[in-house]
Amino acid sequence: MVKVTIIGATGQVGSYAAHAISQIPHVKEVSLFGRDGNQLFLEGLARDLKDSFAARGTNTRISWSCDEKDLRGSEIIILASGAARKSDQNRLDLAVDNARIVAGYAEKIGRNASETLLFVVSNPVDVMTAVALRYSNLPPHRVFGLGTHLDSMRLKSCVAEFFNVHVSEVHTRIIGEHGDSMVPLWSATTIGGIQINNLPAFSHIPKEEMMERVKTSGSLIIRNKGSTVYGPGDAIATIIRTIVEDEHRILTVSAFIRKEVHDIGSVCIGVPARITRGGAFPVPINLSDDELEAFRFSTEQIREVTHHVFKTLEEDEIRPV
Repeated sequence: MVKVTIIGATGQVGSYAAHAISQIPHVKEVSLFGRDGNQLFLEGLARDLKDSFAARGTNTRISWSCDEKDLRGSEIIILASGAARKSDQNRLDLAVDNARIVAGYAEKIGRNASETLLFVVSNPVDVMTAVALRYSNLPPHRVFGLGTHLDSMRLKSCVAEFFNVHVSEVHTRIIGEHGDSMVPLWSATTIGGIQINNLPAFSHIPKEEMMERVKTSGSLIIRNKGSTVYGPGDAIATIIRTIVEDEHRILTVSAFIRKEVHDIGSVCIGVPARITRGGAFPVPINLSDDELEAFRFSTEQIREVTHHVFKTLEEDEIRPV
């Protein structure tokens, strides 16, 4: 039985993720964590969720806290705190401000829950995963981010729609930055187990239009309804279920890589990883020449921003206390 804590539970993604995660068998407690001053909101959210649990017959405990000592005993901590992206921003625009928030929480996690798995959702998620890794002092396999998992699901939906097949028949993934330099792995895309380039219709697939749709989906949703909620919330819950049930599924998350992908290392970025109760373990893969070139570009983009963020945090003198 597992305790899952959500830092940033007062946000829309965090609160919906709490609802989705509570339906997973073997999750015994969902703990809502927020900054001091949000006690009334957290109490109200907890009561609302309790009512929902009663209505659907869910026997999951809900708790809330603003005290870092209550992070103790969490098998999984979801870090979703930070400024929300606006429709005219890209995810990297949030880097420095959110890094200060993530670094502070990561230190608290390292002090109070050193055995936890730390699952980062805050944007830009690849950079924030690197910040969480450094400031929590947890092992790399126990710190990972949502990465390009949701992007991969968006592409999966596009391909299924084009070929008019059930979405479960499509297997595809996007690696690299959760952002503009993301890289689709067409070479690893199958439909019903058949390599996509072996299907005659593949020559007519609008790859560029599909990728533009994937890249701009978040901005469009934010512009039209204010925020993305259900997509990321259920994507988070899928990964939590994979961990709790120790499924050993390969999902594309932001993880620290060394030599797993053509020796491009020392960066946190979206890659296929085996997800277990022990954490996220990147899977070594080979890419086509075009995919490799695009992935190298993507990693350099993230590495550059990460370096800038770390330099800023050092200048801020953010240190473990």
